[in-house]
Order: sequence, then C-alpha cells, then structure tokens
Amino acid sequence: MTSALQAIVFDFDGVIADSEPLHLTAFQRALAEDGVTLSADDYYSKYLGYDDVGMFQAVARDRGIAMTDRHVTALVARKGTMLQELLQRGAILFPGAVEFIRAAADEVPIAIASGAMRHEILEVVEAAGVSELFMTIVAAGDTPESKPSPAPYLLAFEQLRRKTGRDLDSKKCVAIEDSKWGLESARGAGLRCVGVTNSYGADELVAAELVVGGLNELTVPALDRLCAKTSSSP
Repeated sequence: MTSALQAIVFDFDGVIADSEPLHLTAFQRALAEDGVTLSADDYYSKYLGYDDVGMFQAVARDRGIAMTDRHVTALVARKGTMLQELLQRGAILFPGAVEFIRAAADEVPIAIASGAMRHEILEVVEAAGVSELFMTIVAAGDTPESKPSPAPYLLAFEQLRRKTGRDLDSKKCVAIEDSKWGLESARGAGLRCVGVTNSYGADELVAAELVVGGLNELTVPALDRLCAKTSSSP
C-alpha cells in the first residue's frame, strides 16, 4: 500500500478515452446544420475544456450569435446523437489506460471528474470492464459550473471523502488531466496535478507538477512520490 497518495481523480476525454477527435467531429456536424463552422484549431485552442452546454454557449458568444437555452439544449442533443454513432465504430481507450486504472484501484480510491455526459462515460468504462473500480463519477451537469471552474474536482473530492469515510487531504490526491483548463480546475480544488500529452504538448501543461506521454507511462509509485513532496504553490 502506498504511503502518501490517498486518491486519484481522472479526467475522461483525452486521458482515459481517445475521444476528443470524435467530440470535435460531432460538434462540427451539429453546428454545421446551423451553418456554423468550427475548425480543429479553434476547438483545441478555445473550447476543449468545456462541457457540451458551455462549449455551444462559448461558440455563440464568440461568434456574436443569439442562442436561446432551448436551442443550446437542442444542439447538445444533436451532438450527443452524432457522437454515439461515432463511438459505436470501435474501441477508443488510450494504450495502457485499463492497466493503469486497475493498478491504481488496487491501491487507492479512484474517481472521474469530466465534462462528458454520464452515459458516454459509462458506455466506455463498462465496455472496458472497469466501471466498478470508480468510486464516484462526476459528469456534465453534476455541478453548476464546468471546468475550468474547480467545481467538478471539488465535488469528486468531497464524494470520495464521504464514500471512503476518510479525512482525505487534497494535497495527497492527484488529478490526471490533458488540458490547461482541466489543470486549472484541479489546481483550484487543491489537488496535485499530472498532465498527459495526449491532446497538448508539455509546453501547454505548465500547471502540471508531472507531465507524461500517457497513462501507459505513469505508475502508482510515481504518484506516491509526487504526493510525498512539498506541494507547489497554485
């Protein structure tokens, strides 16, 4: 059993699942029906950290498009349908994801804090046979604000404390993220931060205390050593 590490909270898209390209395609197709184009550059540089509602609202704001809540809801539903069609085409887990999740769950409580829809997360982790390993999952709509707000990580942390019955220390709990928005969220919640370069280069993940290529390059002892160190200032 590790001595310093107390819990791990995973982001989902871009960390466990290689689904960001699928989300981009689904967003593009949903917006195209309204005559709105979305480039890959804009998606990755401006919108990747948002949940679906926040993403459509941000696009509307940036483009000066008047968009009602009802229309946003319709776009989210349209995008969700398109994403499901794309997801059904095959496995989307990153190499080593299942192995690391199992190794982590053998040592400490684990959770997910994501802007993805709950049913999308469950579909993937259930198919991979690891859904029962996550003590809690925070998904889109579970908090009033999405990343980069700390709300998703704060909720995941509080749920882990409640479900474990332990007085967990946020500085001994690690968030694993793939974007600067996710890292901002995790740091705001007081968690230690690891970045994976699945979506962005290391130069974009400067808020992380440790950066690796992916879960296949990460070990539980490495996270334990990170938590044993004095925390860096936010």
